[in-house]
Amino acid sequence: MIIKIKPEQVDQRLDKFLTNNLPITRSQIQKLIKAGKILVNGEQSSVHRFLKGNEVIKVVAKDIDKITEIKELKPNKSVKFKIIYEDDNILVIDKPAGLLAHPTEQMEPKTLASGLLARYPQIKNVGENKLRPGIVHRLDKNVSGLIIVCKTQEAFHYFKKQFQKRKVKKIYTALVHGKMEKNEGTIDLPIARSSSKGKMAVKSQAQGGKNAITKYWLNKQFNNFALLDIEILTGRTHQIRAHLNAIQHPIVGDKLYTQKWVKEKLEIDRPFLHSSYLSFKNLDGKTLEFKSKLPAKLIKILENLT
Repeated sequence: MIIKIKPEQVDQRLDKFLTNNLPITRSQIQKLIKAGKILVNGEQSSVHRFLKGNEVIKVVAKDIDKITEIKELKPNKSVKFKIIYEDDNILVIDKPAGLLAHPTEQMEPKTLASGLLARYPQIKNVGENKLRPGIVHRLDKNVSGLIIVCKTQEAFHYFKKQFQKRKVKKIYTALVHGKMEKNEGTIDLPIARSSSKGKMAVKSQAQGGKNAITKYWLNKQFNNFALLDIEILTGRTHQIRAHLNAIQHPIVGDKLYTQKWVKEKLEIDRPFLHSSYLSFKNLDGKTLEFKSKLPAKLIKILENLT
């Protein structure tokens, strides 16, 4: 398989680029790169290589077809999700906590993607990855709230550019540990994959960190907790969770990102993080905005703090 790099694909990281262009997972792609079965300009490359113009990627793995065949998304009618807006091009969904946006390497049968495919079979080929039909951005599995799904390829390309240009306004609600030193602030710290499995960490650009900016406003201060409104200006994996942990205010209920000093526990089985507001200009030029109330479990947590 030969892939020629186009001008608009320059500066993308090799493994991430291939994840969006091959129907296999990033971890599988990384294994192939490290094994020398994916070549750039005929030479073995690193996972972290950033693409340049006029480069040629060659996938020489003999089992690539086998991997592709195995990794096929199956529609699943049992997946439940709430649609709060729909037109010919997009859906806005209020995703429940506990539901993956798309399958991982384990190919979980119950994901938002498989549920979408059951209800909207026509989106099968929308997007850049057959395991993520229509999904132009995502929420972590245990994060609830608003997410945009594209029903057409035109919409997918449009919203991909909107996200890249930071034209989509996303506000989250989070409950964090500790007392905030300021009523508002901006966290401008680069993020990269951590040496700990499944985590992201603040790292310098020399260490591979990518630009990440998070703004926050104090909504309400409790004795040992703070309710925040959060806007992300970039869309890095686990950005909010990693950033808040880095400034010593980890999200309540987040078992992956926490601090040793956190002693007071609340009865919560998920991170207290909810995508509560979305605003964007639709394909027809009209500005749309959507709000999502906190799930009942999170409301109850707050009521017990007051």
